[in-house]
Amino acid sequence: MQRYVPLALFIIFSIVCLFQPTMESQGAQNTVLQGKAKQQETDVRPVKKSKRTKKTQTVKEGTQKKQTVTKTSTATNKAKNIKKQSVASSVAPSKSRSTGAVKKQVVAAKHSAPKKTVVAKKHSSVRKPVVAKKKTATSEARVPVYTGTEGGLQDIERLISSRSFMVMDARTGATILAKSPDDPRQPASTIKIVTAMIALKSLKPDDTINVSRRAAEMPSSKIFLDPKQNYRANDLINAVLLASANDASVAIAEKIAGTEDKFANLMTLNAKMWGAQNTVCRTASGLTSEGQHSTARDMANLFRYAMQHNEFSRRMREKTICTSYGKTLLNHNKALWRVGGAVGGKTGYTVAARQTYVGQFTRDGNTIVVAIMGSETMWADLKKLVDYGFSKKKQEQIAQLEPNTIEKNIQKIN
Repeated sequence: MQRYVPLALFIIFSIVCLFQPTMESQGAQNTVLQGKAKQQETDVRPVKKSKRTKKTQTVKEGTQKKQTVTKTSTATNKAKNIKKQSVASSVAPSKSRSTGAVKKQVVAAKHSAPKKTVVAKKHSSVRKPVVAKKKTATSEARVPVYTGTEGGLQDIERLISSRSFMVMDARTGATILAKSPDDPRQPASTIKIVTAMIALKSLKPDDTINVSRRAAEMPSSKIFLDPKQNYRANDLINAVLLASANDASVAIAEKIAGTEDKFANLMTLNAKMWGAQNTVCRTASGLTSEGQHSTARDMANLFRYAMQHNEFSRRMREKTICTSYGKTLLNHNKALWRVGGAVGGKTGYTVAARQTYVGQFTRDGNTIVVAIMGSETMWADLKKLVDYGFSKKKQEQIAQLEPNTIEKNIQKIN
């Protein structure tokens, strides 16, 4: 037995030597595996921190919605899931790259698409209609051509604001053009031509006129007469015709008839004798009064008659006149400056009457009288009517000359 003991020990020793390398290799493998696990844990930790539950990133462009959600699972310390975690860590960068690409597309969409649509709106929906409106405005702004026949109106009616007017041949009294010429309206200060005509026929230039307190208190327009001072009739007549002075009109009326009411009755009678059949006077100044009225036809007839009086027509031509007591009177008739061929005229205005005018004009040997009542743009209306009146007279002259020239040509042929 003792002889077999050394042999048994040798066998045990050899067995131990055979298994020792495998144990050491397994220990080495375990240490290697533990080292790899630690590295993988360090690699997983940043992913674990940076990839925590990215939820619902939505981008709205137009009507489309894009939603990207990335989720990563957390790594465990177990050795069995190491390969899965390594695969997840290798896939994560690709996902982050894809999300980065999505972000770039979103940013590009924000900075590119809206700008194009805004520019399109600015250049298409705003500017083009403006150009179209300008074209239509210029096409609608054409001035109508005068096509009215004698005694009537067509296109010219909408160019003139006057509610009634008369364009009359001053030589014959024939109507050239008219609109509602017999409608009664307040005449305002144009009726002062009757006051002045009666004064020229009734007073001498050097007659003295006293001014009552009532006359001095008349509203404007006026020349501010002093009740304590006496005035020459010539100065007050000029004040009535040029400066349209209400205080001078009442002073003259009281001088001639004693009261303004009596003088107004005298005005109505004289107006009828001078061709104004539908005129009723209540004041010497033309200030609005109940029952007082005239017509465009009557005013044209009255002025046509008055301009045949030398003293009346001479005064109406003056732009300024200086009184004997040193006051300069300016003519209210701006047609002397503004309208070609103006010879004389009288203006008027009250709230009830609106703008009124009557005047005479001469061009190329033709003379016309124009009366306007109820106007809102008196000077513009006057110029249109005067131009039309003379163009109509010129057409009539041409029409009269044509038969004569034809007869002369026939006689020459024979």
